[in-house]
Amino acid sequence: MFATLKTAISGAQILFVAFGALVLVPLLTGLNPAMALLGAGVGTLVFQLLTGRQVPIFLGSSFAFIAPIIVAMHTWGQAATQFGLFCAGFMYFVIAGLIKWRGMGFIHRLLPPVVIGPVIIVIGLSVAVAASGMAMGQGGGQQLVPYQTSMLLAAISLATTIVVAVFAGGMLRLVPILSGVIVGYVVAALLGVVDFSGIAAAPWFAAPNWVKPEVSWAAALFLLPVAIAPTIEHIGAVMAVGKVTGQDYTVKPGLHRTLSGDGIGVCFAGLIGGPPITTYSEVTGALMITRNFNPVIMSWAAVLAVILAFFGKFNAILTSIPLPVMGGIMVLLFGTIASIGLKTLIDAKVDLMAPRNLVIVAVVLTCGIGGLTLKLGDFSLAGVGLVSVLAIVLNLILPADKHHEGIVEGQDI
Repeated sequence: MFATLKTAISGAQILFVAFGALVLVPLLTGLNPAMALLGAGVGTLVFQLLTGRQVPIFLGSSFAFIAPIIVAMHTWGQAATQFGLFCAGFMYFVIAGLIKWRGMGFIHRLLPPVVIGPVIIVIGLSVAVAASGMAMGQGGGQQLVPYQTSMLLAAISLATTIVVAVFAGGMLRLVPILSGVIVGYVVAALLGVVDFSGIAAAPWFAAPNWVKPEVSWAAALFLLPVAIAPTIEHIGAVMAVGKVTGQDYTVKPGLHRTLSGDGIGVCFAGLIGGPPITTYSEVTGALMITRNFNPVIMSWAAVLAVILAFFGKFNAILTSIPLPVMGGIMVLLFGTIASIGLKTLIDAKVDLMAPRNLVIVAVVLTCGIGGLTLKLGDFSLAGVGLVSVLAIVLNLILPADKHHEGIVEGQDI
């Protein structure tokens, strides 16, 4: 009994570490936070089922999809976006099949750092204007919160997140986003910016509101390529967890199984209206600190996430977080995502003096950040989806410069 209680508490700790990032994505994109909790919980349990509960991984909301979801929601609406996110999960099955068939070497040749790096940069910077607008209290072309108050709240949220991320120690250092949101929310409440009427009206227990998906192949084609970056992130995360625990999960249960498990979770989350899920580095950090590698704790974290999805009051609190508080977090978050793309290029020693590499990076950054759209009749491709295709095609057709290749063969991405 005591051992079970201890494991359950460890699971709650894992959920606490992942919680800030997990609910941040739906709050930024307009999706339902309750569905994010439900998708993460069920997705993690499905992942464990497919991998024989051998890998201590918790799957939470993917930051890579924030910008594409925002664009898709404005362009096609939530129902069509959900269908697109459901389809995005199939990219995991494609990559899993390629790994099973040809091995990791083929993936490195198809998706080298010169392809993945600039695409991740575009993911981070494509909605930088929206982040600044939220920090200033602007939404839908209107000033929703007074400018001076908005800038104060955004600055407090941002400063708290930075201080915790840089100066905090132990478990606290793993929850900078959650810390920034909590401090920003408390200050906003003291300034009278928080509307508590929705919290008072919400029931204690309520089934999450489900929006029926609507078939939209345009949304699917827009969101499907976005999943390339998180699949590569998944591979790196599985390897990182293996280094922490001393196990090689790429062999047993195998990357094809871990990717498939993640992919099914993404499909499920998209179908119910939650954001796609992915591995969390914060959870890996928690494993390093606690040295508790038992995958059962991830089961408890998943079950607790599912339970929280049905607390109406709790989800009303999440949706009451003021716009500038989230904006302050976004300013750091999107820049952080872009810096990961830059780090991918640096770690792989991609030589931008090589004409081939320079062309790929330049075209991807300009088209992605500039908002270029390819239209062929009723079909259109833009944003991360377009630049992902462009990067892959350019990488395949441009001849390698042996003197300036700058790509380390077999480099982990």
